Amino acid sequence: MLSYEKALWNKGIKYIVGVDEVGRGPLAGPLVAAAVILDPNNPIEGLNDSKQLSSKKRQVMLKEIKEKAIAYAYCFVDEKTIDIINIYQASKKGMIDAINKLEIRPEYILSDAMPLKEIDIPYDAIIKGDTLSASIAAASIVAKETRDDFMVKMDKVYPGYGFKNNKGYPTKEHLEALDKLGICKIHRKSYKPVQRTLQKQISLWE
Repeated sequence: MLSYEKALWNKGIKYIVGVDEVGRGPLAGPLVAAAVILDPNNPIEGLNDSKQLSSKKRQVMLKEIKEKAIAYAYCFVDEKTIDIINIYQASKKGMIDAINKLEIRPEYILSDAMPLKEIDIPYDAIIKGDTLSASIAAASIVAKETRDDFMVKMDKVYPGYGFKNNKGYPTKEHLEALDKLGICKIHRKSYKPVQRTLQKQISLWE
């Protein structure tokens, strides 16, 4: 998981940022992107793609990342922005914004498959990077836990959709709640199941 980082560290490049995002697929809530600069002198054992780890393990890893990383940052891209610029551009925006929020300017970027030509820092867009780079895996854990925590809070603000369980993803429970309750403020109106529900609501009003 450190082969990309070690190759760069060996060239004298110290500040390598891993960047990833979570939340492309949900029908509700924000996309969250995170950026992490790991410390080569303070390794974190067991880093892996956030999807491969249990929630309990991610929470332990998140605490360790915050304690040991040289720097980390995260960024929310809300559902309104996603609807306006599309999810691909929202992913790119989130990654760039997270990098720009870092207290230390990185010398090199390792991104999870996303080309980042818009930022004036050399980068490598690695396919399935969250399973191949410890820095990207760390970013995926920060992004996942930050977003999950937000959606648990949204479950109290918008009860009935099961956000604490489904985190906004299109589960059976969530789709049935859409039919029953209609949409709420954090639903992504550009996503088809939400569009269908919105059309039904509009036809009932007419």
